[in-house]
Order: sequence, then structure tokens, then C-alpha cells
Amino acid sequence: MERRFNSYNAYFTRIFGGRVQKISIDAGFSCPNRDGKISTGGCSFCRNDAFNPSYCRPEKSIRQQIEEGIEFHQRRYRRAKNYLAYFQPYSNTYKNVNELENIYKQALEVEGVIGIVVGTRPDCIDEEKLALLREINKTHYVMLEYGVESVYDETLKRINRGHDFETARKAICLTHDYGLPCGGHFIFGLPGESREMMINAADIISELPLTTVKFHQLQIFKDTIMADEYLSNPEAFHLFTLEDYIDFVIDFTERLNPDLVIERFAGEVPPRYLISKPWMNLRYDEVLNLIEKRMEERDTYQGKKFKT
Repeated sequence: MERRFNSYNAYFTRIFGGRVQKISIDAGFSCPNRDGKISTGGCSFCRNDAFNPSYCRPEKSIRQQIEEGIEFHQRRYRRAKNYLAYFQPYSNTYKNVNELENIYKQALEVEGVIGIVVGTRPDCIDEEKLALLREINKTHYVMLEYGVESVYDETLKRINRGHDFETARKAICLTHDYGLPCGGHFIFGLPGESREMMINAADIISELPLTTVKFHQLQIFKDTIMADEYLSNPEAFHLFTLEDYIDFVIDFTERLNPDLVIERFAGEVPPRYLISKPWMNLRYDEVLNLIEKRMEERDTYQGKKFKT
């Protein structure tokens, strides 16, 4: 059955002819927003370990993490035969090119790994690094995934992001110029953003030369700057209820360029990391099913209200 949005699974099926599974890797990278180059506090919402699966630990070798990740996912996704090494925590281009080449090479030497997905910040990329990734892309699949989070500079400043939206736009355009697919990560519900602002962001995102997009609802993680802000003034935050988020994200998707591949509509982390979790016990697959069911009820689809 044809889905009502441009799905990530369908994207990989078109490219590879079947399911491809991402295997998260923690290669021990740091972040300029934590090590003092930009700031030491980091983004106010950030807690990277909340997203790390149990096998993903920097004290393990890259090979060991991938092999344990493959074993882990084979129990859940038996159809997956090919894998992408997903360099996920922190800024995975935040080293010199020689170090990066060695790190990426270790992942690509593991049997079954057909490419890499590199998560990073838009201010941690340059032409030398893109040239390296373009060279790797001649023999393996390569995708860059940028944390953009918001298209509004006031929001980025408020969450201590350490760069503006123009930095993200330039990085995405430069990556596109190098012939590499790239994704963008965005958070809905950041403090200071109204529903109208978030919906209007669809038009801005639609103009970017992105291949994929990943959307997360704002989640308040324990032991973060944002957690302290929330606990001291919860009225300043609008945390989506499940029903509200489903209708919001569908409204947003109607405005979104139909060519953009949607990797995720929502985030999923273990509830133990969260301060506020009214619907966070649901697995992502359950949330996705509710979104798709609501799309059918509304007889709508990605790009229905997209303006070229």
C-alpha cells in the first residue's frame, strides 16, 4: 500500500533494493560547544547518551560496536542484510581529515557495512572534509546528517546552539554542491516558538537542498540546562500532548516539500532519561501508526499544501 509520506524505508528500497539498517557508533568524538571552542555548556537540551543503544559505547572498538549492533538488530529486523555505520553522538566530523579517514575506514571494513551516515554540526564541516567524504562516496554510500534544530536565530541563541541558521543553510548547500546527500534534524516545541512559527518553518525547510529530514518533539532530559529551566518555570514550555502532536505534525507535513524523505516524525528515548513523559512510553512505531491512521482519516498527505 502506498504511504502518505515519502518514507525512509522506501528511499533505501529505491537505492539498494531492500531494507538497510543503521548501526549507531560512538567513536569518541567531542563537540566545539562543549570543549570550550565555542562554549562549555553545550546545547541546553542535549543529552546524547539518551539516544545510544546499549552496545554503543566509545570504550569499545568501532568493529565491536558494529558487530554487536548487527546482532542486536538481526533479532528485530531479520530482513536487513546490509548496514550503514551511523556515527551518531556528538560532532562526528570534529577531527582532522586524516583521523576522520581512519575512523570511517574502520567502519567500512566490517562485512555487511555498505556505507556511513555521519551526524555532525553544520559548523564542523569544510571543503576538505567534504572532499574526503566525496571520495568515500565513490565506493560506498555516504550521508551527512546535520543538527539544525530550528530555522529561527532567536531560538538557536536561546538554546545555546552556538551557530545561526545561515551557518546550517550554507553547510547544507555546500554538501549538496559536493554531490553528497544530507539530512537535517529539527525539534518541535523549543521554547519561544509558537505553533505558527513551527508550521511556517516547513516553507523554509522545503527550500533547502536536503535529501532527508528527521523531526523530534521536544523532550526534557534530566541533568540538562533545559531541565533546570523547565523545573523553575514550566509555564514557559509547551510540551505537546500526543493528540496535539499528531495533528500538528500532519499540518506541518502537508506544507512540506514532497520530495523530502521523512526519516522520523518523533523521538523515542528510554523514559528514565525524561523529566516530563506524558506519552513517551510509546514506541516510535506506535506513534507512527497513529500518525498514518490520522492521515487517512483526514485524507491528506505530504505536500498537499506545498507551494512551489
